[in-house]
Amino acid sequence: MADFINTALFGIYPYIALVVLAVGSIIRYDREPYTWRAGSSQLLRRKQLMWGSVLFHVGVIVIFFGHMVGLLTPIQVFDALGVSHEAKQILAVVAGGVAGSMAIVGASLLVHRRLFDPRIRASSSFSDTMIIILLWLQLLLGLATIPLSLQHLDGHEMVKFMSWAQGIFTFNLDASHFVADANIIFKLHLTLGLTILFVFPFTRLVHMLSVPVRYMWRPGYQIVRTKKRTPRSLVK
Repeated sequence: MADFINTALFGIYPYIALVVLAVGSIIRYDREPYTWRAGSSQLLRRKQLMWGSVLFHVGVIVIFFGHMVGLLTPIQVFDALGVSHEAKQILAVVAGGVAGSMAIVGASLLVHRRLFDPRIRASSSFSDTMIIILLWLQLLLGLATIPLSLQHLDGHEMVKFMSWAQGIFTFNLDASHFVADANIIFKLHLTLGLTILFVFPFTRLVHMLSVPVRYMWRPGYQIVRTKKRTPRSLVK
């Protein structure tokens, strides 16, 4: 039974979550384009929103790219660069700890604002409240893995998760076996992360896919409209 659950959660569920993420996002963008946004409540408790949003977004962006690079970069690349598993583990703990602390402080401010301000709570949908709570729990689980990681500074545990993540994307049918003996905190962290990907298309998180990258190289000026002159022949 334990093997079946492990295979279902870490061998099958990742593909279900990724397919729902991709197909659900495309369908939502095509059928409900006007919902493809992050609803704004910035007129209410603006100071708390500003601090919470900045801390949360900066922390989450660092965590996201850290996980992408750390989990999906082939081990051979780190070996070729001379980066030891121990050094990578320490970097992940330090950078993840700082970014995770920032993010969970910001998320806590956003959760408090959404749950305890009657006006914001009344204007929030179920998915708005659900996703910020799920993200807060995910950040908490991520921080809870740090003491466990400090017990394995040789990087052996990190290699397990790298092998699992890369195995999923290379369609390794035995990928789930890499994390079979992982601590329950790590397993909860992975499962909740996959669940967040699963519900992604049905929440305000879809606005992440619309980052206006082109604004980085647009001209420094913007023409709003030009004044249309009346031909002299029509002027009396």
